Amino acid sequence: MAAIFYAGDSTVKFNKISTYPQTGISQGLLWYLKDSVEMKSFAQNGRSTKSFLEEGLLARIEKELKKGDFLFIQFGHNDEKPDPQRHTDPDTTFPENLMIFIETARAKGAYPVLITPIARRHFNDQGEFLPGSHGAYPEAMKRTGERAGVPVIDLTSVTEKYLSAVGDLASKAYFMWPKDDTHLKPEGAVLMAGFLCQGLKKLGAPYSDLLDDGILIKENEGLDVS
Repeated sequence: MAAIFYAGDSTVKFNKISTYPQTGISQGLLWYLKDSVEMKSFAQNGRSTKSFLEEGLLARIEKELKKGDFLFIQFGHNDEKPDPQRHTDPDTTFPENLMIFIETARAKGAYPVLITPIARRHFNDQGEFLPGSHGAYPEAMKRTGERAGVPVIDLTSVTEKYLSAVGDLASKAYFMWPKDDTHLKPEGAVLMAGFLCQGLKKLGAPYSDLLDDGILIKENEGLDVS
């Protein structure tokens, strides 16, 4: 049985009732997977690639990871933070850390997948969406994937297009607004996981093999904004 090991931050984390309605993408993704695919979310609040590594979270994944599994790697929200415990440079330490994740997966015979961070819900006073909330990090991840020969699912671009299309008011239903414009409600987690699944479908086997058969025959059910 294949397993997905998901490394990431609070937008990915598998939440408990104590933080409801906040919901992570790893939870939303469960709706789309085959019953035989196991989800193992190691994502934690506030983690960057640096703090995830230094706290031994990747080492925990490495102990369980086996041949044929998948390592989903989604960071950026906290790598851009200025504090020394989390900050990485998009041109140096961020791609270097990503390569550690990639090499760990490959050493175990698993499939690494890089996933750029979802966009923040940023609108100006005129209701216009403001892209670019993650600066240089999404492009740095895409360059790393290209150099390493690893697939990259660009959730940043997809979610920026979606938020721009649906607008300020409608997008509030998906985020923890008015508390914040970064974390997701259940509806948002399912939506973002749907975008992720579109990326997996486009990659083909073995990535698309993770998805429920019904997902593979449902084309563009309001999710495709490409």
